[in-house]
Amino acid sequence: MVLSLLTAMPVTAEDVRYITTEQFRERIFDYTKEKDWSYKGEKPCVIDFYTTWCGPCKRLAPIMEEMSQQYCDRVVFYKADTERERELAYVFGISSIPQVLYIPAEGKPMLLKGLYPKEEIVKIIDEFLLKSEK
Repeated sequence: MVLSLLTAMPVTAEDVRYITTEQFRERIFDYTKEKDWSYKGEKPCVIDFYTTWCGPCKRLAPIMEEMSQQYCDRVVFYKADTERERELAYVFGISSIPQVLYIPAEGKPMLLKGLYPKEEIVKIIDEFLLKSEK
C-alpha cells in the first residue's frame, strides 16, 4: 500500500543549486585524481557558469530555473560563480560568460559559450542529455 502511494506521488520540482569546486570534484568529476572523464552522477546535469554582474547571465538565470522545474526528475541543474569558483572556471577554460556545461549520464560533456534562447536549450537537453531515453 505504501509503495503504491509513493509511486503515485508527483516528483517535486527543484531549484538550480549552487555548486562549489569541492562539490564538483565530489559529485561530478575529480580532475585532481582522474585523467579521463568519468561522470560520477546518475542523472545528466547542467552547470551554468556565471557572475553576478553579467547581463546575459542574468537573462539566462530564469531560463535555467524554468528548465530545472521542467526536467526536475531527469536532469540536475547547477550554477557556478566564476569569480568565487576560480579553480573550476580555470579547469574548463571559462574566459567569457555565460558558458553552460552539459553533462550526459554517459559520454563526454559539451561546453557552450554565450546566451542561447530557451528553445535551443530545450533542444540541447532533449537531444544531447536525454537522447538515451528515446
